[in-house]
Amino acid sequence: MTAAAPRPLVVVLGASGYLGTALTRELAVRDIQLRLVSRRPAAVPEGARAAVETVAADLTRPGQLAAAVKGADAIVHLAARISGAASWRGAGADPAVERVNVGLVHDLVRVLRENAVPGRRPAVLFAGTVASVGVPGKVRIDGSEPDDPKSAYPRQKLQAELALKAAGDEGLIRAVSLRMPTIFGPGPQETAADRGVVVTMIRRALEGRRLELWDKTVRREMIHVTDVARAFAAALDHADALAGRHWLIGTGRSEPLGDMFTAIAAAVADHTGADPVPVVEVPPPTEAEATDLQGMEVDASAFTRITGWQPVADRSAALAALVAEVAVRTAPSRV
Repeated sequence: MTAAAPRPLVVVLGASGYLGTALTRELAVRDIQLRLVSRRPAAVPEGARAAVETVAADLTRPGQLAAAVKGADAIVHLAARISGAASWRGAGADPAVERVNVGLVHDLVRVLRENAVPGRRPAVLFAGTVASVGVPGKVRIDGSEPDDPKSAYPRQKLQAELALKAAGDEGLIRAVSLRMPTIFGPGPQETAADRGVVVTMIRRALEGRRLELWDKTVRREMIHVTDVARAFAAALDHADALAGRHWLIGTGRSEPLGDMFTAIAAAVADHTGADPVPVVEVPPPTEAEATDLQGMEVDASAFTRITGWQPVADRSAALAALVAEVAVRTAPSRV
């Protein structure tokens, strides 16, 4: 009787984070080995079919990254630093941010090179950003545009992508980068404060404060975190066909920021029963960047043609659920 083939090992770096938590739920239903690596222990989804191992590690410390990815057939690199003392706008001013966003990728390539097995090329999936394109001069982008990042964080993401692509070109790995627009949706409580503009605006509206923006007409797109997790899972299934370049992930449906903020205000009003807070334009601050006033809409058709992936989340329902979650988490505690 022929022995069953060993289950492939998928390692998720940054598994306890926002996207990592959603991807863990998506992968846990598969018949695989799943190693969840993060600074704090990642939660194991209930009823997981996968053989799940959790590893608490500081990947910037010597030896811990090598141990984390040992034996991996595929690695999903979601570890990033964009919050805390320095937001993504200040990424260039904090060496610790670059150490995580760029240095870890160079470390990963070195570790995989030092432990390479002939004939074995693990897939390495990386979470990029559409902001790496900079100001392309058009609203709808499809991934064919030249990259020209305008600030430190997307520049760091691009540097990491290029390092992985070079490793792929030398035959060490199968490198795939997925670039996303604004992601929204539920996440682990520990990262609830770090989930970007949508949560920030929900909190403002819950506090009864007006929602301020610099230009109501600038078009933006947002995608639900579960759709992004499904995209990463699809990319794992098609790593051979996708390897060697970046791919855009999005809904293909942008809207003016004024409409997006108005929808947030309305969702909060539906939850609280109060009148919607006003949405108002204010002058941009001195630190505003060219990309802040650049409209963006993502054409993900190239990725869809290969993988069959499509976004399915209902934006209105998902936004209402997120408002309810943020309201619970930000409500004053009662003793």
